[in-house]
Amino acid sequence: MPETPIEDDDDEVAPGLRKIIHVDMDAFYASVEQRDNPELRGKPVAVGGAGGRGVVAAASYEARKFGVKSAMPSVTAQRQCPDLIFCKPRFDVYQQVSGQIRAIFRSFTPHVEPLSLDEAYLDVTDDIRGVGSATRIAELIRAEIRRETGLTASAGVSYNKFLAKLASDQNKPDGLCVIRPGQGERFVQSLPVRRFHGVGPRGAEKLANLGIVSGADLAAKDAEWLRSHFGSFGEYLFRAARGIDLRPVRANRVRKSIGGERTFFEDISDPDELRETLERIIDIVWNRIADKQAAGSVRGRTVVLKLKYTDFQLATRSRTLAQPVADREMFAATARALLEDELPLPRPIRLMGLTLANLENDGVKEAKREDGQLSLL
Repeated sequence: MPETPIEDDDDEVAPGLRKIIHVDMDAFYASVEQRDNPELRGKPVAVGGAGGRGVVAAASYEARKFGVKSAMPSVTAQRQCPDLIFCKPRFDVYQQVSGQIRAIFRSFTPHVEPLSLDEAYLDVTDDIRGVGSATRIAELIRAEIRRETGLTASAGVSYNKFLAKLASDQNKPDGLCVIRPGQGERFVQSLPVRRFHGVGPRGAEKLANLGIVSGADLAAKDAEWLRSHFGSFGEYLFRAARGIDLRPVRANRVRKSIGGERTFFEDISDPDELRETLERIIDIVWNRIADKQAAGSVRGRTVVLKLKYTDFQLATRSRTLAQPVADREMFAATARALLEDELPLPRPIRLMGLTLANLENDGVKEAKREDGQLSLL
């Protein structure tokens, strides 16, 4: 894979700038399954529950060629890829491999901010080994991951987290991209706004209706205009279009919730359809909870149901349990009870979401969210 879409001259940063790497494993869960079962190699693989109310947790690159992706209903994935092979998640194995990968990270820097089992930010401004070059460190990390785990990783190197994360996705799979000081704004403005973190399909559609398709289109709008159309999210968009991100890498980042949501192509109100949708969201969110539990024993006591009606009015309903949610069935039962209490709905909804909140980690309640970025739907 090409190392970078920009010229590859010296990668030293200017005084005062940081050296940030974002490492993202390639189709992590599916790649582990293919590594451990040679019969799956080169075949379309999905990790998750097959059929019925199952949801895809991860898909191999062979499956992605057919449009299979995470959070997709399994029946849809099977329809798009008839030869798709489903594997049940093995979070204990993913956790063990993730531990190997994090040990590699920490051999270069103590400033490691895990986002999940398969990705993390690293601040290598002052690296332990004295390598000096962030690009070289990223190359060494990717080589050591391959040697120790048999898996591939993609990496992005830049001077802030926003750019590093964009870069890690640029040359996937098994790629490296470097965005150097002075190049961030130009790089960002060459991208479609759909690539910006937090801009979902509905957000991209709203931006397109306002004549904004690329980062360059977005950069042409001033902060006041963006605030008038997008509220507080406009501030994020203004900075993103200029490649600005002042967030530090936090080695001990904390969360206060884990969740997921779905925006519908058509508004729904039928009780059975709502129940079916909730089951899929339960699967999506529980996979994320299991991922976080494997990474750091996260527990939560509050289940929150989110409903957005056709008029964009938002309603949330929550239930706080006496003890942390012990398993998927407890989480699912609480979510179902919250929905049943609302039925029948007064009008159709365009979005449903589910969150596990009031998190605790090793007995200590979590304090605040790490990134502060909003989701534009």
